[in-house]
Amino acid sequence: MVAMLEFPKWLSPEIIPGLPFRWYGLMYLIAFSVAWLLFRRESKRLRAPWTEDEAANFFIWSIVGILLGGRLAGTLIYEPSNYYWIKPWFIFWPFDESGAFVGFQGMSYHGGFVGLIVATLIWCKVNRWNWLDWADLIAVSAPLGYTFGRLGNFINGELWGKVSTAPWAMLFPNAERFSAKEPWVQEVARAVGIRLVSMNDMVNLPRHPSQLYEALLEGIVLWLVLWFFVRKRRTYRGKSVAIYAIGYGVARFIVEYFREPDSGLGYILALGDPQAPTARFVSLFNFSMGQILSFLMIVGAVIFMLYARKHFRIAPGEPMFVDAAKRGESGDFGAGRQKGTSGARGTDGIRENSGPRTSKFNAPSARKLRKKIK
Repeated sequence: MVAMLEFPKWLSPEIIPGLPFRWYGLMYLIAFSVAWLLFRRESKRLRAPWTEDEAANFFIWSIVGILLGGRLAGTLIYEPSNYYWIKPWFIFWPFDESGAFVGFQGMSYHGGFVGLIVATLIWCKVNRWNWLDWADLIAVSAPLGYTFGRLGNFINGELWGKVSTAPWAMLFPNAERFSAKEPWVQEVARAVGIRLVSMNDMVNLPRHPSQLYEALLEGIVLWLVLWFFVRKRRTYRGKSVAIYAIGYGVARFIVEYFREPDSGLGYILALGDPQAPTARFVSLFNFSMGQILSFLMIVGAVIFMLYARKHFRIAPGEPMFVDAAKRGESGDFGAGRQKGTSGARGTDGIRENSGPRTSKFNAPSARKLRKKIK
């Protein structure tokens, strides 16, 4: 009896065979669209004091930061051959050396996360907004979109998991094969009902569909926690960001035990049996690059949370949103605009209306905000 699942044969990386339109790219487009719709909805609910044009501009910067950071880390950190260090112009060039179209293969979540932070910090600094106000909104909006990115990985048949005999383990057509001479390969094949014809065969074994594990834990579950339990309990600025980073880091750290380490990198820290095959789960003490980066992410987020709880608390009656100019006057953030200077903000650091606004967020006027502050 065969105890495993076959990868769906009707799934293909290309939307239309022969044309350079792939499901993975479409999944990215859907992911960004979902995140934008949730971000926009939450901004309306909270009557955020920025225009829709400003929100769209911020979101464009976010996307650029994610793509740049994800691509740089995916090519410079996860590519073991150092090919992109030698020929960096191919990082953002969608053709290989023969001129064939290959797209942009290789993205890193952690690189995208850092790129997002850098890009949005720059945008908020230039536009004199409090970064944490925007970042908290992104944190509760983004995880559901991330689900579609992992579904794209699944459709591509990439980033598969370790070999497993679980009933839901799946045969991925492009996965690494193993020599039938290996005792552990014979053991797994016997357990799942694969018949070995010759000891010279290279065998494809079922694996954990780790892409779907990530889509569930790092996407759907994390979003449900943030959207229904965190976003309406914002007691300090940066709370949603910290919980998101901790939640993602923990989920990714756990799933990495079921995901095969990146080819060529293996285990970055092998405290268990270093000779054990990386395709099998053999020890809790062998750590992949994803686990190392997720651990650092968790530690950084915990430190930030402890700091934010002390320094960025939202007092009763205090406006939910402030800009960088206002925070600059209280010494919490950058200097911002000085009092009395001309510009888009008044002396209290809140944006003043200088004419008709195109905002669809129903942002309160500066006069109402000043009354709340007083």
